[in-house]
Amino acid sequence: MSAISPVSSQRVQRDSCGNRNAAMAYNRDIEARTAPIEISVVVPVFNSEGSLPLLIQQLEEELRRTRREIVLVNDGSADRSWDVIRDLARSNPAIRGINLMRNYGQHNALLAGIRAARGEIIVTMDDDLQHPPAEIPKLLQELSRGYDVVYGTPIRPPHSAMRNVSSFILKLVLSRAMGAETAGRVSAFRAFRASLRRAFESYQSPLVSIDVILTWGTRRFSSVRVEHRPRALGRSQYTFRTLVTHALTVATGFSTLPLRLASLFGFCFTLLGLAILAFVLVSYLLRGGSVPGFAFLACIIAIFSGAQFFALGIIGEYLARMHSRMMERPAYVVAETMSDCPADPTPRSE
Repeated sequence: MSAISPVSSQRVQRDSCGNRNAAMAYNRDIEARTAPIEISVVVPVFNSEGSLPLLIQQLEEELRRTRREIVLVNDGSADRSWDVIRDLARSNPAIRGINLMRNYGQHNALLAGIRAARGEIIVTMDDDLQHPPAEIPKLLQELSRGYDVVYGTPIRPPHSAMRNVSSFILKLVLSRAMGAETAGRVSAFRAFRASLRRAFESYQSPLVSIDVILTWGTRRFSSVRVEHRPRALGRSQYTFRTLVTHALTVATGFSTLPLRLASLFGFCFTLLGLAILAFVLVSYLLRGGSVPGFAFLACIIAIFSGAQFFALGIIGEYLARMHSRMMERPAYVVAETMSDCPADPTPRSE
């Protein structure tokens, strides 16, 4: 029986150690890939090919110590935004791209990204660098105090006076629809727990308001003051008209306030009609004749006709919302996804 040479013995030991190290590295990789993701950052993208690389760079620097994923939802951009998203996803396994069939709107794109997110906490922010990633820890710290949703309210609104007025109108409507004390401080920069998705996982209407449907799952809202920067690139798609239209959509799609206003208008005009009737009767008893004047009669007819058409218009809006939902139009349709790889398995240290 031949003896094993020292050289052969050393080679066997090296091979054995190499196999063990490879197996240990493989096991560590598997554990890292199956470990839960801590934070999912969802960003709706629309015509932002220039700002996306800088946004990703800032997010990576801020979240390098956490297990993260960045979900970029292309909402029918007319520029090269989807090409940029694909390039970013190929170079960074933490980035996932979702390309929608067409432009559905910011909240619909957010809904698509929120449903695709796999993190325990979801952070939503804009793609125009107005929401600094350096402010995310403030949201997470406030969330750790027992809240379910935290908004990043701007210290100084970076918009024009007209935009601020329209935002105030929208927040006033949201406060009625949401029924939450913090509704007046809502912002697209928000953080919330992923468990809230169960409250609206079957929601299919094309009319979407993330802030309202979050109230279906919780009442624990809060807000913190954060810095909002002026828009660095491009032009905002949220004009005065767009915000007012969104406010009307929220009011008629998620609240019965307009119907109550119509009822209040009807009650007030009923009282006005009774007052006019009393005036006519008193004039007849005191003067012995009817109240003269075509202008008086024309004004009364115009007032009551306007009130009736106002109430019919509100009822028509609700019927239109019901008709839209009965058609079962989807809130969004995904055309393509990019990178279903797990998020970066190892948090980076300095």
